[in-house]
Amino acid sequence: MAQAPLRRSRKPNLRMERQLQRDGHRILAGMDEVGRGALAGPVSVGVVLIDETCRSAPAGVKDSKLLTPAARVAMVPRIRRWALTYAVGHASPQEIDEIGIIAALRLAGCRALAAVEVVPDLVILDGNHDWLTSPDEVGLLAFASDSAPVTPPVTTMIKADLKCSSVAAASVLAKVERDALMVAAAPDHPAYGWDENKGYAAPEHMAALEAFGATDLHRRSWRLPGVSGDDGTGLGDRAGQGAQGAPDVTQVEMSAR
Repeated sequence: MAQAPLRRSRKPNLRMERQLQRDGHRILAGMDEVGRGALAGPVSVGVVLIDETCRSAPAGVKDSKLLTPAARVAMVPRIRRWALTYAVGHASPQEIDEIGIIAALRLAGCRALAAVEVVPDLVILDGNHDWLTSPDEVGLLAFASDSAPVTPPVTTMIKADLKCSSVAAASVLAKVERDALMVAAAPDHPAYGWDENKGYAAPEHMAALEAFGATDLHRRSWRLPGVSGDDGTGLGDRAGQGAQGAPDVTQVEMSAR
């Protein structure tokens, strides 16, 4: 039996965005996060707003994982010229420790939305979980901005960063900005190799944690290798209830995000 030819992978496009605009959602926000699985540094959320006047996305726009670092950096000014408006929001390691990774994603997303100062009709969120819509935590938007808008409606889409140009563009902006923050922090803590690993669980990063312990940029509520509380228990064991979703890093694979 002859083997079926392999399908060529499709590039992100605006088909989904145009359909949503025909359905009445004139201003759309593509949103994506980076840094969720890192051991150090912030979690960052990019947002790119488009309307009907935004024509085809710049050639080459795709999910940030599929671009080289140089290509991502080169893409940023083109995305900024194309978008109606854009922003990147961050939540610090201390905020991740205090409220947990899911709430920190929401906080970073709310900060990004507050920064664009335009309320979209709909947010397209990568994945199958709506982490942006406010849960029971009271006053989360107040942390983002005194004038932060109410969270707009959200639609989730699995692999939206591979399908929707606006989401792919948001992932590029977030990745470039977060990477720059980690590169800037690297000289203060050279043993951890953040200029290369960007805070993820690379071998040199894990070895430095074992040798030198955690810095103020590490997520101390996570079970970091070689890092213990005063009583010898892992910080993740003691702080897990306050750090929703804090993982055991031995189960976290290094991510390109």
